[in-house]
Amino acid sequence: MAYTWFILLLTIAGTALMLLLVQGTPLGQVVHERIPDRPRRRLFVASVSFFLTFAGVRAVVFAVLHNIPPFHFIEHSGRHIHHLVFGIIILLAVGYGWLADFGTGEDDSSILLSRLMSILYGVGAALTLDEFALWLNLKDVYWSPEGRSSIDAVILFGALLAASAWGFPLFQSRGKSKRKNQS
Repeated sequence: MAYTWFILLLTIAGTALMLLLVQGTPLGQVVHERIPDRPRRRLFVASVSFFLTFAGVRAVVFAVLHNIPPFHFIEHSGRHIHHLVFGIIILLAVGYGWLADFGTGEDDSSILLSRLMSILYGVGAALTLDEFALWLNLKDVYWSPEGRSSIDAVILFGALLAASAWGFPLFQSRGKSKRKNQS
């Protein structure tokens, strides 16, 4: 049970750190300047949290399998609880929030709430897609050759998020965007 609380605290700390980095720092200003529309900024934040969560989850599972303390599998009544369960719960919560227009920018919702929902979406998607092979095979094939389908799913979905967010606006030079605005 201590592992569950550790992962929860790690997720909260990571989310808070990412919010701080994109909220009131020069990095946040660059993101705001280069990606002016809120939907694209949400995609950018979601893609960053997606890739960071995927890397973190893979590292934790590696630590569990190699008996590196304090990591171990989450179990309840002798049953292993896969991390895709937490991903699905997070995705359901974010989906409901966006259906109710929380953090979408359609009303007066704050940029902070918008970014929080985006971060949680990336976390939930990474936790879920990291075990995509489990969906297909209905058995745990995480590190086996069949588990490669999880990596493929993460690459495909991550590429979609990244291309949607990082594409043209982030790499556009500042001089060109200023000249367009003056025209």
